[in-house]
Amino acid sequence: MGRIKLNVLGISYSQTQTGAYALILTEENGNRRIPIIIGGFEAQAIAIQLEGLNPPRPLTHDLFHNFAVSFDITIVEVRIYRLYEGVFYSKLICDDGKKEVVVDARTSDAIALALRFKCPIYTTEEIIEQAGIILEENQEIDEDFEKDEIYNTEPKSPEIGDELKELSLKELKSMLDDAIKNENYERASIIRDEINKRKKD
Repeated sequence: MGRIKLNVLGISYSQTQTGAYALILTEENGNRRIPIIIGGFEAQAIAIQLEGLNPPRPLTHDLFHNFAVSFDITIVEVRIYRLYEGVFYSKLICDDGKKEVVVDARTSDAIALALRFKCPIYTTEEIIEQAGIILEENQEIDEDFEKDEIYNTEPKSPEIGDELKELSLKELKSMLDDAIKNENYERASIIRDEINKRKKD
């Protein structure tokens, strides 16, 4: 059974479950995507890593990463190996330089850790056939719109957007530091987007 490498495309609000999020995975050499429903805590842990934010205190997944690294343990890959009754099952393939150990994990936790260890994520053709959403060639999607919709775990309110437009780059950077210090990562993500937009302009 062939393996398919997946990349994390981002996170969006779940349209089917209140208070949940959809983690979007995409095959590296193809146009199929896998949406996986995850909880708010896991969504935050993944979004922080995607946005490159550094929380003042380690989150649970950061603690796991720091603990493992301290004992020379690394995660070499994540395998999403089963889909049963709508639930994805995953394994962490760990190595300490002497032996390889396989650890069972929830898929949302496995992805959050894969991002921190910068290790590859794999699934099977069978799973992606069951759960994958195929984008047809004539289904052109605006990439900027798509990225904006998926990466942000909170909708951008017009009030916040208008507020940021009036501020200088220095003020935005100060606000970003405050948001991270207060662990308001949704707001930090919005401010980071505005800073990056200014840099591109």
